[in-house]
Amino acid sequence: MHARLDAVGTTAAPARARYLAVLGWSFALFSAARMVAYLPTIWAIWSSGDSQQHSLLTWLTWTGANLTMAAWLYEQEGQRVTRSVAVNACNAGMCVATSVLIIALRA
Repeated sequence: MHARLDAVGTTAAPARARYLAVLGWSFALFSAARMVAYLPTIWAIWSSGDSQQHSLLTWLTWTGANLTMAAWLYEQEGQRVTRSVAVNACNAGMCVATSVLIIALRA
């Protein structure tokens, strides 16, 4: 098996290359699962018509955390939209959707 370049452009040993491949796939899998995991909360809030049991401050904090992480990663990765930037931006979008629903039901 040949060594390959890792995420920082250095030659990786075969075991490290396998680890990085598994890590990349794990990131993709859990990121996709996380996107789907927002849906039961959104559905529960929508179907009950009651958002009082959900903290708007928490959802806005998570929105800010995801947005700033996406921006930080974008800058750290040479102002490129990478997979990690996109994941954090999508997570921020789901937090925004949840926040908007909470606000709409409280109005």
